[in-house]
Amino acid sequence: MTNHTLNEKINKVTENIGHVIVGKEHDIELSLVALLVKGHVLLEGVPGVGKTMLVRALAQSIDCEFSRIQFTPDLLPSDITGVSIYQPQDHTFEFYPGPLLSHVVLADEINRTSPRTQSSLLEAMAEGSVTVDGQTHDLDDPFLVMATQNPLEFAGTYPLPEAQLDRFLFKLTMDYPSESEEVAMLKRLDGDHPIDHLAPVMTQADLLACQKEVANVHIADNVLNYIVQIVARTRSHPMVYLGVSPRGSEAIAQAAKARAFLDGRDFVLPDDVKYLMPYICGHRMILTDEATFSAIDIDAIMQEILNEIDIPMSKGMEQ
Repeated sequence: MTNHTLNEKINKVTENIGHVIVGKEHDIELSLVALLVKGHVLLEGVPGVGKTMLVRALAQSIDCEFSRIQFTPDLLPSDITGVSIYQPQDHTFEFYPGPLLSHVVLADEINRTSPRTQSSLLEAMAEGSVTVDGQTHDLDDPFLVMATQNPLEFAGTYPLPEAQLDRFLFKLTMDYPSESEEVAMLKRLDGDHPIDHLAPVMTQADLLACQKEVANVHIADNVLNYIVQIVARTRSHPMVYLGVSPRGSEAIAQAAKARAFLDGRDFVLPDDVKYLMPYICGHRMILTDEATFSAIDIDAIMQEILNEIDIPMSKGMEQ
């Protein structure tokens, strides 16, 4: 199958999700970027703006197994990873997989559970496996975690640990729809919900082929240098206590390849990097107390850094 054909298939996924989700093209695009590079997404927003529906529509569009985990204060790690149960007839333990062993996992309201349970996701997100009672169980490919969280000022929420935040490729904020988008949404819901009739437009084999093609997208040395310069500046900025890790640098490069693929290109442009940078770096940075007291936010610092670093010339990037 040609690169062009695969690109058409992944773009059909975007259109398909658009039958269910109104006015969230940006969030759909970045969710597909994460899927193509085996990343994970953290979705933040108030209840009712379509976070859960976006994940369901994505899973149905790519014909993948979907599971939803509702995170609550009393949820235990074994509730999501699975348990080993003793079988007295043959004196062995049999593993019963939890909802985490799926293709597309919706971790709903992840910050309403304890840090211990939040951390149980870490191995799955980082290694593609879960360990239960000393036995490691590999997860199927593809595997995507899309976690939703309510704003931290909401009652009953726990902040995610830094190590887990670093495992998310993107942190996206879903806002309220515009008035026209909300009217369009109400018209679509006048009858059966569109999600009930959403058919897959891509197979798992097609998706895995797309992931291989993304890995072959070219990224020039000057674009890599551009990424490293931006990341280095996050580590030296006077208002930043903790800058972006090398894992963040790798995430930027891989995500830029996926965005180029979605755009039908086999090479990365600096604009890909600049566009993705805030969504990859923001949740990986911790500001100083001075910045917090001065009401300086990460978005403003990220924009300042992007304005400081010279954008490399595009000439020769197709080579």
